[in-house]
Amino acid sequence: QVQLVESGGGLVQPGGSLRLDCAASGIIFSIDAMGWYRQAPGKQRELVATITGGGITNSADSVKGRFTISRDNARNTVYLQMNSLKAEDTGVYYCNAQVVIRAYGPTYQYWGQGTQVTVSS
Repeated sequence: QVQLVESGGGLVQPGGSLRLDCAASGIIFSIDAMGWYRQAPGKQRELVATITGGGITNSADSVKGRFTISRDNARNTVYLQMNSLKAEDTGVYYCNAQVVIRAYGPTYQYWGQGTQVTVSS
């Protein structure tokens, strides 16, 4: 099995910064894409940013220029640096990973348990 453990959420004032970490552990041969999604109260889960194993990134227009996704392949960890936070960034942030658990095997999708980010004065 594979576990994704997130950390770094919390309460921050508008304009502030937070960094989210997500570490994958368990039976892992390799990890393809990793990413962050978020869900605000009463809304559907939405993509925040993704990063491939080769470092190619993609992010939602709403966070471009403010959020930066990165990863450490040796540690199976993905990061989300969030700057200039706004109230509308509030929500539960979920880590996602596309994991290959054996050579030439299929890719499985895993989710973290979520970490709350609240932007409020």
